[in-house]
Amino acid sequence: MSIVIVGGHDRMVCQYKKICRDYNCKAKVFTQMPAGMGKQIGRPDLLVLFTNTVSHKMIKCAVDEARRSNIEMVRCHTSSGNALSEILEQRCKKTELDKRERAC
Repeated sequence: MSIVIVGGHDRMVCQYKKICRDYNCKAKVFTQMPAGMGKQIGRPDLLVLFTNTVSHKMIKCAVDEARRSNIEMVRCHTSSGNALSEILEQRCKKTELDKRERAC
């Protein structure tokens, strides 16, 4: 599963990626807004927005791209590693259930 994280703290980037790896997910992390961010987001399975540590402009860009590409989006006020772990645990369980239902 591929995940894009928008927001968060610069010093947490490696930890965000490690947490995603623990859940067998590939992660792209944007803590600052690069030029052409909308094009860099791509087509992930999940977009995580850490709303407390990100500019309104960056949120708007990410939300517009998610709507345009029909990407599932999760908003979280805190940008801690535990918050990301909880999001991934819920999402990964949902993915496992979907796979089981398709197999039946």
